[in-house]
Amino acid sequence: MARKEPSENPGRLKQIAQTYKMTRQADSKIGLVLAAVGIVTFGVILAIGFLIDHPVYAGVLGLLLAVLAMAVVFGRRAETAAFGQLEGKPGAAAAVLQNVRGWTVTPAVAMNKNQDVVHRAIGKAGVVLVGEGNPNRVKGLLAAEKKRVSRIVYDVPVHDYIVGDGTGELPLKKIRTTLLRLPRSLSGPKTTEVNDRLRALGDMMSNMPIPKGPMPRGMRMPKGR
Repeated sequence: MARKEPSENPGRLKQIAQTYKMTRQADSKIGLVLAAVGIVTFGVILAIGFLIDHPVYAGVLGLLLAVLAMAVVFGRRAETAAFGQLEGKPGAAAAVLQNVRGWTVTPAVAMNKNQDVVHRAIGKAGVVLVGEGNPNRVKGLLAAEKKRVSRIVYDVPVHDYIVGDGTGELPLKKIRTTLLRLPRSLSGPKTTEVNDRLRALGDMMSNMPIPKGPMPRGMRMPKGR
């Protein structure tokens, strides 16, 4: 165990450094913002410590809270930068879906000649179909896929969404939280059964250029709340 720990820590530090580097490309003020958050947090707690005549204890607490505050702010700004890099790219929705734990994702189960696509995710909340592309075109594609899926798993909830920022559409950054908030209606074995039944449908465009990972290279997707 003693030999394993030193090799793990550099790995974590490297991941943090890569995430910071990628975030800074999209958010040039990230360094100044983190420094300001840390200094202000530490300063406020330390000032309170002097007021109650416990500056040492307050200093230690302030340091810990400053690090925590910086981590929270960094996570949120890194997430915003990450979604900003994915926005508008082919397969962005599939990349986000593949990062949601507990869901089996099949990208591009349906596609039209304009490269509007529908991705499928299966989990304990049922089946989720996510359309990506021109809203006017993908609406029909999504409806057709939902009808096709419902014929196979007629006893399972089928949810459908169109990714976008328009009225009634699902923003890319809200895909994860939306899936996690869906009511659970299937057991583990039932979920496996549904997945097996739909696997035969496969996907229409297995060679579609979907990003091979949660984020652009070198960046990890922060977990939402």
